[in-house]
Amino acid sequence: MILIVDDQRENILPLQKILQLHGLESDAALSGEEALIKILKAPYSLVILDVQMPGMDGFEVMEMMAGSSRTKDIPVIFLSAISKEKKYISRGFETGAVDYITKPVDPDLLIMKVKTFLKLHEQKQELIRIGDILSKEIEIRKEAQDNLEAKVEERTRELLHKNEELELRNHELQQFSWVVSHDLKEPLRKIEMFTKIVRDRYINTPDAQDYINRTLRSADRMGMLITDLLDYSRLSANVVPEVTDLNAIITEVLTDFDYRIEEKQAQVHVENLTTIMGVPGQLRQLFQNLIGNSLKFSREGVPPVITVKGYFVDHKDFDSPQVVPDGPYYRISVKDNGIGFDEKYLDRIFIIFQSLNDRQLYDGTGIGLAIAKKITDRHNGIITAKSTQGEGSEFIMVLPVH
Repeated sequence: MILIVDDQRENILPLQKILQLHGLESDAALSGEEALIKILKAPYSLVILDVQMPGMDGFEVMEMMAGSSRTKDIPVIFLSAISKEKKYISRGFETGAVDYITKPVDPDLLIMKVKTFLKLHEQKQELIRIGDILSKEIEIRKEAQDNLEAKVEERTRELLHKNEELELRNHELQQFSWVVSHDLKEPLRKIEMFTKIVRDRYINTPDAQDYINRTLRSADRMGMLITDLLDYSRLSANVVPEVTDLNAIITEVLTDFDYRIEEKQAQVHVENLTTIMGVPGQLRQLFQNLIGNSLKFSREGVPPVITVKGYFVDHKDFDSPQVVPDGPYYRISVKDNGIGFDEKYLDRIFIIFQSLNDRQLYDGTGIGLAIAKKITDRHNGIITAKSTQGEGSEFIMVLPVH
């Protein structure tokens, strides 16, 4: 059940109609006080909350919900036609809302977001239920040591089966990636439009024209990356591999990094690679993350030297000794002379949000290598790394050719 909170009934009715058309049940409250009373009495899965209301406004309602253990996990979407300033949006997220939407809103986009957050809430409740099951399992262990092993094995099978079901339902989360990527395209179009106006009307010097053209090329590339992200978000669906020239992929990546390469006086050596069956957008993102890291994590005062090479092998193995002209697998190496890392942390570097370096010195989200591993896995390949602190790193991938 979804609760819509707005002091204007004429704003509530259209939302209820949209939700009803998509088979979603809803309830309504005409004030913040009424909303809190209803939330305490009924188990709502999502709240669509207006910001400006007489008496208790939307922010106060959100703060009250966040302070209660019974209501703090209910996702809240702020929907406002008036409070569009950045300070209101920032405050909305600071109070704990999952999204802040300003009117007019696209009904299809709203429904997609509502369904996504409903699914996230459902999965969170499912994980809590599984956690309760595990807690009960511990109690069973204390009470029944004699048949503990058999019960744990049975329960483990049940949890693994439940985990597989959750993985299958995670494709709903990919819809959220689609929404985010879709929203990114609108400001990107404005960047391209205004940059072209500046170039055509106000910039006359060759150097300035060059930088403007680089900006436009980067905007074009970003548009392609957003499109690729849409494909990536639908990986569990049908993303058809195609014959992909790795040389062309590397060339595009180096074009993206031309300014950074020039700035750091880097040397990039690329051996002639091959073509494989793959998804070009994903492979471009893979090499962009690896080469980008080599440029980012360079030693101070030492120009980066990056080497990319590859060769055919017989087995999907990092240490396969056989290098054959027409092997079924292709081993690719991206090696640099950067700061490196301690190999005892090798099992951490491919985990999302893990970072081994000071984020004040090196910007980043800790997602790049996790994405690289996921793309490699999607291509039925493997990836690892070798490194020595202060000397550099080498990332090794083995991908099937066909």
